[in-house]
Amino acid sequence: MTITDYIGTLSDNPYFGAGFGLFGVGAGAALLRKGLQGALILFRRHYMITLEVPCRDKSYQWLLQWITQKGAKHTQHLSVETSFLQRDTGHVKTKYDFIPSIGTHIMRYGGTWIKVDRAREQHTLDLHMGVPWETVQLTAFGRDKNLYFRILEEARQLALKNTEGKTLMYSAMGSEWRQFGHPRNRRPLKSVVLDDGVSERILKDCREFMQNPGWYADRGIPYRRGYLLYGPPGCGKSSYITALAGEIECGICLLNLSERGLTDDRLNHLMNVAPQQSIILLEDIDAAFLSREDTKQQKAAFEGLNRVTFSGLLNCLDGVASTEARIVFMTTNYLDRLDPALIRPGRVDVKEYVGYCSRHQLEQMFMRFYTGEEATSNSKLFAENVLSYGKNVSPAQVQGYFMMHKTSDQQTVLANVASLWDNA
Repeated sequence: MTITDYIGTLSDNPYFGAGFGLFGVGAGAALLRKGLQGALILFRRHYMITLEVPCRDKSYQWLLQWITQKGAKHTQHLSVETSFLQRDTGHVKTKYDFIPSIGTHIMRYGGTWIKVDRAREQHTLDLHMGVPWETVQLTAFGRDKNLYFRILEEARQLALKNTEGKTLMYSAMGSEWRQFGHPRNRRPLKSVVLDDGVSERILKDCREFMQNPGWYADRGIPYRRGYLLYGPPGCGKSSYITALAGEIECGICLLNLSERGLTDDRLNHLMNVAPQQSIILLEDIDAAFLSREDTKQQKAAFEGLNRVTFSGLLNCLDGVASTEARIVFMTTNYLDRLDPALIRPGRVDVKEYVGYCSRHQLEQMFMRFYTGEEATSNSKLFAENVLSYGKNVSPAQVQGYFMMHKTSDQQTVLANVASLWDNA
């Protein structure tokens, strides 16, 4: 029997034919599947573009809000985020925002279809926030990365619009800054009355600093500025900084140096990652450290409560690793308690005394609370009456006095000046 006849005999065998056919079909299907998978991988690699945004990235919440408002408007799979809005009257309103839930969503942007995958890892936690780790992944046809640049920029602008005209407060949580409380309406700078010329000098210096970064770079000078406001309590130091932040359109980063667990390394990190366009505020700096002239016993007891060292603070303010493009404000009630090294030029560039009310302040505060033709002349009488007692009075005392007499006529206010010191 020839080979040809042998093959013909095998092909006529039904068992052999069935097995060979099945094998051929299976092999063909496997090859086709591998080919399709390879083609899909090549297609995704060369003709699709993907962007992954983790929940730790600053743009994560911006992107979710943008997707909700601009992109996946018609998605039926939603999650809720409850927030609170504070009105000008102080009333807090509850607000519910619906954002795309965990899963896959389809949206269209600028003529391009985009697949949105929001994923959550139940077994992985964000250690800083204590919530499950999440990511949002956008997948679109094409190779144009500018598509995602445009989306992220729109998301950022949308987020900024929601806080436009507000002052944002930040607090240090772990190794990052988080928004603290509700965005506040900007306080008018003229609502905080300081002694004649003090406010104008500070504001002018801040504006000159912010508008001239090139001047510092050309001369090799670190681009940072430090301010110290000192004086008795209740005289408007913190209030003025809040109003100034609104005037120059900055946020405020509140940093408590007496916080337990705050180390030199963490302090340096926080100073370097502070949100852009913000003021770092160190209040009551005298309560955080003792002067180097104090006794060793006092220092040992004090340092046992605080892990931030004095040298660590100095290095953060004006050391090799200190950041630039930064404004730092410090306040103190007792200037004489501060170590000279802390307030030397380069660490503190501007010092201003914010003290008890002067004649100018008393007159200006009176005219802010009371109006009418007689307010100007009565303001002078009020200042004269207060000063005639020969006692110091703080702006907080004067404001409290005016609040008690907000419905009284001006003559009653002038006649009861002695009660200014009743609760002092």
